Amino acid sequence: MTSLRGHAAAEAALLAAMHGGALHHAWLLVGPQGVGKARFAHDAALRLLAEASGRGALPPGLDVPADHPARALVEAGSHPDFKRLERLPKDADKPDQDLARSITIAQVRSLQPMFATAPSMGPRRVVVIDAADDLERGGANALLKNLEEPPAGTIFFLVSHAPGRLLPTIRSRCRTLRFEALAQADVAAILADALPEEGADAIAALAAAGEGSPGRALRYAGLDIAALDAAILAIARDGDPGNAQRARLAKALAGKANGARYEAFLERVPTLIAQAARERTGPALKVALDAHHAAREAAGAALGLSLDPQATVYELAGILATLR
Repeated sequence: MTSLRGHAAAEAALLAAMHGGALHHAWLLVGPQGVGKARFAHDAALRLLAEASGRGALPPGLDVPADHPARALVEAGSHPDFKRLERLPKDADKPDQDLARSITIAQVRSLQPMFATAPSMGPRRVVVIDAADDLERGGANALLKNLEEPPAGTIFFLVSHAPGRLLPTIRSRCRTLRFEALAQADVAAILADALPEEGADAIAALAAAGEGSPGRALRYAGLDIAALDAAILAIARDGDPGNAQRARLAKALAGKANGARYEAFLERVPTLIAQAARERTGPALKVALDAHHAAREAAGAALGLSLDPQATVYELAGILATLR
């Protein structure tokens, strides 16, 4: 089996289709963000291309040996039978900067030259779209035409965090593979492999904060998420009557150097309030639900409008204090 943890059912379903003579031409990989759907799509694409090449023995599952020619070509971005569509940098000369809002119709249409010829290195070619949710309307319609009349030998993998946003006609032409949040032990194991320099306590804190999503947990790496959560929970528990706790927190999260921790704070406050709500009943539950709604609104506005971090921390801390 592949080294991707926690998704044995999805892997078994795909392998059964691959080796049972009923491989659907389009697969919709749905589930929470950060649980491994894109990695699964990559592994599945690589395995399909490796099998199609007919070169070298392959182990069971989706694994492909490190020295297999198909792996080398895919990882170099030069396999003629593999394309991956994703949001591109707004400025091609600054690939580390912000990404475009959408996968454009031009990107989808760029597949047509490949579709105009037979696959080059075997009977299959693979297209991965990560994420299909990011397709602009024109791009979605252009893709739909390819799904309705799939080019010979072409397999599509569409990653989706919110399949309800997709055109119903796209969903209807795909076979769905569902991915669930991972067990905390699986998240911790993935983090331990990815962050060998981190200690057990840090791994445990990240795994808990990831809530079943290794991708989310990895985004929190290096941000001392345990201390950030402790500060948030202290305000929720004590109410911070003298405003000293929120003042310290606002100062700690101010400035460009602390931007990543500030964004983590904006995510963690609604999450931790939601956790508190699950443990409440009656009037206390209503207080928590109201606080959760207010915190989501405030955090969303802060990111969307680039509001002052210190003022936002004060506002969110005030919402937290209502939980006391």
